[in-house]
Amino acid sequence: MSEARSSRVFLVICLIGLTIGSRMVFAQKENRTPAAKKISFVNGKWEDVAALAKKNGKYIFVDAYTAWCTPCRQLKEVTFKDKEAAEFYNGNFINYMVDMEKGEGEELAEKWDVTVYPTLLYFTPEGKMVMKQVGYVDGQQLIEFGKQALAGK
Repeated sequence: MSEARSSRVFLVICLIGLTIGSRMVFAQKENRTPAAKKISFVNGKWEDVAALAKKNGKYIFVDAYTAWCTPCRQLKEVTFKDKEAAEFYNGNFINYMVDMEKGEGEELAEKWDVTVYPTLLYFTPEGKMVMKQVGYVDGQQLIEFGKQALAGK
């Protein structure tokens, strides 16, 4: 093969690679859910979350889950990515997610009497539990529960 032809073959292979690579990058960008379109959860210990809520005067929403729980995963993949639910929860709550079978979660599960998953918990800015909901819910149901919790029901 001549040097000119091998250069053209190399160039064509590079262009194909770039095309495939750029399509993969754009496809990945399209699949991402921006933070504004999903519920944002804070990380850390419960003590820090409670202090943050008290400081900001916001209620706390807790997703109490386990790794093996299929409805828990469905909440994360569907409900927590609901745009309306995300806007409502990001605006009104400090959102906290905790695995109830790991670390601090085991102690919190006992303290909050959580034995079924998923369990959705709502607390005042002072850390008093005002509501507990068990099981999978969709975005609209989640908003309704949030409104009830904020109303003190």
